[in-house]
Amino acid sequence: MRMFAASTALIFLSMPVLAQEFPLEIEHKFGVTRIEEQPQRVATVDGNGADNILALGLQPVTIEDWYGDYEHGLWPWASPLLTTEPVMLERGNLDFERIVTSDPDVILSLYNSMSNEEYEKLSEIAPVVAVPADRGDWSLSWRERATLTGLATGKLDQAQDGIEAIDARLAEIADAHPEWQGKTALIAWISRDGQLGVYSSHDSRTQLLEQIGFVTPDEINALDGEATASVTISNEAIEILNVDLLVWIDGDGDVSSITELPGRDFIEPHVDGREVVFTKEVTGALSYGSLLSLPYAFDRLEAGIVAALDGDPSTNDDDRPDSW
Repeated sequence: MRMFAASTALIFLSMPVLAQEFPLEIEHKFGVTRIEEQPQRVATVDGNGADNILALGLQPVTIEDWYGDYEHGLWPWASPLLTTEPVMLERGNLDFERIVTSDPDVILSLYNSMSNEEYEKLSEIAPVVAVPADRGDWSLSWRERATLTGLATGKLDQAQDGIEAIDARLAEIADAHPEWQGKTALIAWISRDGQLGVYSSHDSRTQLLEQIGFVTPDEINALDGEATASVTISNEAIEILNVDLLVWIDGDGDVSSITELPGRDFIEPHVDGREVVFTKEVTGALSYGSLLSLPYAFDRLEAGIVAALDGDPSTNDDDRPDSW
């Protein structure tokens, strides 16, 4: 077990770091974590955390099998980079005994719900980096998660290179479509129990749409007062989906829950053909929100939006079935 302590010098996520030296300290919601030496064995308890570790040239010693039927829980954009055998963790299960066997130098928890008790227990294994004190467990942007991963592993330069490449591609998309600027957009989904949900501005998927010019309705953000990143909507309030662009995501590939949603036939985006629907891989890439997954999705995302907003309800370029 590795024990570590706090000191007075703190590194904040918002501060530029010109050169990384260890030991370093990172402030977060549970206090301050001190990392004595540049980690070689990096563990993650986040479903999407392995992506950024691999993007920075490291091998994750743990991987949570978040969702999707892929070996080692890694999707096509990440699996070719894995060359070692990680300890696998079940989704949503902080299996401390299995994490111990991975012998980590640092543990990253940047997209996960963790209690103070769980943090303390993990900290007996290795230094733990969690979300900043003023942020929700699921609200860090893709950029912030990549930055913190780079900072904690001594790979900040590589992380910033990846971020700049993604920002450049998003800027390219935005510049190519000035007509999108200021239009309202939502990303919606249906849970397995039939509950309609949408993402607020606290969600990294929504933040991507905002970065290419779209805006999230204020009423959605007002409903997300706890910064949980998602908001459930009753069927009686389905008119809240009357935005300029409605993006449906379904990670299971079965969109019947969307097509059978009561009242959907009457909402404006459906009537006017301003819907985009993405299933397994594009939905996964947007949901993972990593340095590896996002470039995988951008061409499809752009093409889908172009077709949805071209003024012709009959055109589409997405994953919808013939019965849509």
